[in-house]
Amino acid sequence: MVPAGAPTQKTVESLAKLLDADDAIVDGGNSKWTDDKARSALLRANKVHYVDVGTSGGVWGLEVGYCMMVGGPQRAVRRLAPILDVLAPPTAPDSVAALGDRGWAHFGPSGAGHYVKMVHNAIEYGLMQAYAEGFELFTQSEFELDNAKIAHLWNQGSVIRSWLCELAARAFEEDGNALSSLEGWVEDSGEGRWTLQDAIDHGVPTPALSAALNSRFYSREEGDYSARVLAALRNQFGGHPVRKSGST
Repeated sequence: MVPAGAPTQKTVESLAKLLDADDAIVDGGNSKWTDDKARSALLRANKVHYVDVGTSGGVWGLEVGYCMMVGGPQRAVRRLAPILDVLAPPTAPDSVAALGDRGWAHFGPSGAGHYVKMVHNAIEYGLMQAYAEGFELFTQSEFELDNAKIAHLWNQGSVIRSWLCELAARAFEEDGNALSSLEGWVEDSGEGRWTLQDAIDHGVPTPALSAALNSRFYSREEGDYSARVLAALRNQFGGHPVRKSGST
């Protein structure tokens, strides 16, 4: 699990010189799926397997569980299954887990796991943007509304209850309605751009993703309240850095 791009590529190339036939390299970071395919082809010459494992759960995964989206040769994945079972045990009741509901799934050859994770992150962009816009509207309404109280209530069985909503409640409790300690500057880690390009290539309309991604770009020029909510959510679920208000 190292940063995507050059750091991962350098790691793979270094390991390739040390491994034997039937060994496997597992990339648990957020690499681009096309890079996975290229690395798999590179390693195949030495009969070394490449397995990509997109991981979701953020910094809270150890406490509340996380899931892994796996791509790679069936033979290698089958051999690694006991490790994956330990890392991502079932979170559902035993009766359901017995039917195959577990914390990881194999989706196909190298690249498939990170492809599923890429789209997962794009969906996350849209969900976060929707929450951010809703909470901003509350701050502008004629009523004196408590965003933390609303977020807590929505998690009591509402249709839009979610872990992201729990994290929003936590952020508002820590920093108040205004999230005044944060600067409304929101980074993107790449998956949204990759998904949007793939959607364009396949002619699949993704207006929610496009709007959410553009909102992040906009935050770097004219950061506003919804951008502070987005920044707070990224910091809460993934420990991603934020810019504190007043910093440069």
